[in-house]
Amino acid sequence: MRGISRASLAELEERLVPLTESAETAVALGNELFTVAGLLASQPALRRALADPSRPADARSGLATSLLSGRLSEPVVSLVAAAAAARWSAPGDLTDAVEQLAAGAIIASADAEGRLDELEDELFRFGRVVASQPELRIALTNPFVSADAKRELLTHLLAGKVTPEALRLITEAAVSPLGRNLDVSLEHYAQLVARRRELLVAEVRVAVALTDQQRGRLATTLAATYGHQVLLNVVVDRRVTGGMTVRVGDELIDGSVATRLAEAHRKLAS
Repeated sequence: MRGISRASLAELEERLVPLTESAETAVALGNELFTVAGLLASQPALRRALADPSRPADARSGLATSLLSGRLSEPVVSLVAAAAAARWSAPGDLTDAVEQLAAGAIIASADAEGRLDELEDELFRFGRVVASQPELRIALTNPFVSADAKRELLTHLLAGKVTPEALRLITEAAVSPLGRNLDVSLEHYAQLVARRRELLVAEVRVAVALTDQQRGRLATTLAATYGHQVLLNVVVDRRVTGGMTVRVGDELIDGSVATRLAEAHRKLAS
């Protein structure tokens, strides 16, 4: 993805964080987002309409909402509507972004269950298995083999032997490759897992929503401070009188006016 699309994806990933705090919710979200990615991949006209920069953002968002409401959960509808309202360098980037959000939700489920290391290893090992077994590769990549047959084969081979998240991502890589070959899809998912393992999540509480530029500067500053990419989960909290509070793990960086006033009051009272 080029710059505009990368920025849009980063903002959507921030929206995804609070939606994937529990493993069960994350899996459900990921499955629905994979459904949307498949729809966009199979419907070029729809994909172009939702990513067309000449149409107003609210029109694109409204189209996504009208198509998906009642069919998918409200959080997924809202997330896809936000994706449609965002700017993309090319229509295909919208599909790739939704697919990456879907994979991110499945990976978040593994993280919530403490299975990230296993997931990364299983994706890598399955890629090696496919590379060493031509018959398996043919069965999983042959366009004349139905999606259901591929799912059944992978379930037979892997169910109970790998994590549920690995089975889900491997199946997606085989059934809906979105223009990539199986090896590239497996590597892509493994890279997303690796990024998740190194990712820090910062909960930022502010009185007024941050602009895109403010988000970017804050993320860059925190990344430089902690030596890792930082994903911002921004919460508008009217109790924050000014400035902001930032929590990264167990560390709280509190720069709000409310806290400083409370601290001054305690000092005067002592």
